[in-house]
Amino acid sequence: MTQLARLYTEQRQSPWLDNLTRPYLREGTLEAFVADGIRGVTANPTILAKAIEASDAYDAQFAALTAQGYAVEDAYWELAVQDVADALTVLRPVYDSSNGGDGFVSIEVAPELARDTDATIAAACRLHQRISQPNLFVKVPATAEGIPAIAALIGKGLSINVTLIFSLSRYAQVIDAYLQGLETLTARGGDVGAVRSVASFFVSRVDTEVDHRLEQIGGEDALALRGRAAVAQARLAYRLFRDRFTSERWEKLAARGAHPQPPLWASTSTKNPDYPDTLYVDSLIGPGTVNTMAEPTIAAFEDHGAVSRTVDTGVEHADRVMDDLRAVGVDMEEVGHTLEDRGVDGFHQSFAHLLTTLRGKAHELGRGSTPRPTD
Repeated sequence: MTQLARLYTEQRQSPWLDNLTRPYLREGTLEAFVADGIRGVTANPTILAKAIEASDAYDAQFAALTAQGYAVEDAYWELAVQDVADALTVLRPVYDSSNGGDGFVSIEVAPELARDTDATIAAACRLHQRISQPNLFVKVPATAEGIPAIAALIGKGLSINVTLIFSLSRYAQVIDAYLQGLETLTARGGDVGAVRSVASFFVSRVDTEVDHRLEQIGGEDALALRGRAAVAQARLAYRLFRDRFTSERWEKLAARGAHPQPPLWASTSTKNPDYPDTLYVDSLIGPGTVNTMAEPTIAAFEDHGAVSRTVDTGVEHADRVMDDLRAVGVDMEEVGHTLEDRGVDGFHQSFAHLLTTLRGKAHELGRGSTPRPTD
């Protein structure tokens, strides 16, 4: 049995793949990952941009779309939707066998909508209508403007992956939005049991930012806290998850068939080479969670990862880490806001760069060049 499979069978944590690319779909790579224990797929604008820019597997479809008069951005969405639809087919058996608990594939609304509530709601609705599959997640960023969009979309009975969560206060707002949406759906007579959601809580980026601040502060006390913030905050997020989804408010919804919103540990590749390469997997294993991993992290975990429940060990120590960070001058709320802005901007830049690349391809096609065959 693979380590990935053991995560689920022994600890009830679902390992997902943080990548989506057409060659993986055509060559059976995604199917092989699923056979090894992968139970879902996440993607974001940066991942999709890299996939399209790095492979000629999209050229034929893109050429056909531009020949039909598609605008470049519309053509992009056709490419992305095709990959997501194909991945949904691969993951559908996992979805069915888990009674809808796993087997999801995510596609994100356009990055430029992150600060526009109404536009986010409209875009997410369109994607759910366009890719009408029960194991689809539409990703919505957990910005201040995204929070009411999440509540509205859940209230419409749509399954949502809430992304770019970097702080405990924002995570609390995400949970509240989910519960509010379920309550709205219940009041409308909708089926809360048909709705699923995950809350993507980012990990390694937190250590990167906090470590930078600690090094600027300097001193023995500050430097001793390097590499400790991300895991501590994630463990406190898990405690918040367990508290909120055992509350009286939740039990009323659960009685109607509602499902909890699992925390999904995102950004779990170690950025600092001085840290163990499985740090953000080994340290956050526990039931009712998801860990979405890039291929190098999966390989490292298969080679030397440890499968044991760790996500709720030493929670009191995690509280002390937060107190110590505050004492040396690190404001974790401000860290969260900084990383949120950086995440939104990063996705927007990736998306803009991709569209520029595709416009270049469209220009070349317009001058008569022919893309290489992909079959």
